[in-house]
Amino acid sequence: MAVLAYTNIFTADIDRLADFYSSLFGLEEYLESRSPIFRGFAAGGTSLGFSGTGAYELLGMAPQTEPGDRVFQTFNVASPEEVQRLTRQAATLGAQVVKEPFETYYGWYQSVLRDPDGNAFRINYLGVPA
Repeated sequence: MAVLAYTNIFTADIDRLADFYSSLFGLEEYLESRSPIFRGFAAGGTSLGFSGTGAYELLGMAPQTEPGDRVFQTFNVASPEEVQRLTRQAATLGAQVVKEPFETYYGWYQSVLRDPDGNAFRINYLGVPA
């Protein structure tokens, strides 16, 4: 089985977006990998990176030009109260709350947001509040 090591988000402003996520979730940066086109963070069992537009050339890729959601990050937290608290904090940091915390049909408790670049993400508790 393969193990997901990193997920990266491309952005025109890596400092702004990296600061948003690291401030919201208390992520620890891998300072040794910081560069003008990349910032990386420990995020539980995987890592979360932010790639500037200069990374496209390095990777031999072209930027996507079609609009639409392509990535949907989910951040698990320890309680429903933490979902609520972090949702409020995310909004304060510049996120748009798409859907306030709610109980899903599959037993999770989550909110849906968009970061300052418009990328969708969830703050999630793997259980329904009592």
